[in-house]
Amino acid sequence: MTSRDPENPVRDLNTLRPARKSPFEVRNPCAACEVRDLSLCSVLSDSEIKDLVEIVTELELKAHDPVMDEGEPADSLFNVTGGTVKLYKLLPDGRRQITGFLFEGDFLGIAMNDTYACSAEAVGNVRLCRFPRRKLEGLLDKFPRLEKRLLSMASNELAQAQDQMLLLGRKTAREKLCSFLLSLSRRAALRGFDPAVVNVPMSRNDIGDFLGLTTETVSRTFTNLKRDGIIQQLEGGKVRILQPDDLQDLADGA
Repeated sequence: MTSRDPENPVRDLNTLRPARKSPFEVRNPCAACEVRDLSLCSVLSDSEIKDLVEIVTELELKAHDPVMDEGEPADSLFNVTGGTVKLYKLLPDGRRQITGFLFEGDFLGIAMNDTYACSAEAVGNVRLCRFPRRKLEGLLDKFPRLEKRLLSMASNELAQAQDQMLLLGRKTAREKLCSFLLSLSRRAALRGFDPAVVNVPMSRNDIGDFLGLTTETVSRTFTNLKRDGIIQQLEGGKVRILQPDDLQDLADGA
């Protein structure tokens, strides 16, 4: 038997090996999710979420990749876990109306019938959790809080649609863009970010299709807001709101 040198102790090899993770820990996408508190699964405990993980598929998309197409069978629902997704509808002549932008934590794919009511596309790099619709519906009876969370998300989507109708129907170009920036600021605050610095990853053309404005009008309005010291455009598609009270007054038509 070899004696141990106190200055060079023999280490137990078991202490050198990392602890093995269970299969659930290895494939659990919720464990490291930074937006879990905002997502569908926020209402489930760590033990309950295993059932949801069993049916989820993680997706990574690049800019312009489709998430879903209007009129297709609504077989899946999605939770955005990274990036930005735009929702839109097409007229028969090819004109496009963007109906909304979704960010981390937002849910999409809820359908009143068996087909999607609109199309969705990645604005840039996007991460999603995809849930088969039938399997997710099967979990609602088991976890009533999950159903309540879905209803809450659907209600929020309806409220945003009502705000959008007001935006398109009654506001001027300047009021529309100011309201849009304020909505991004509120979203940033909900996610724990600085509400004075908002992420605007979408193109001027996309913003125009959302607000019912031409690309030129969007660009000109941005320029005027910068000139007046209301905002400052930063690198990486970000905008700093320098005068939030003035921006609110402009959005309200003051």
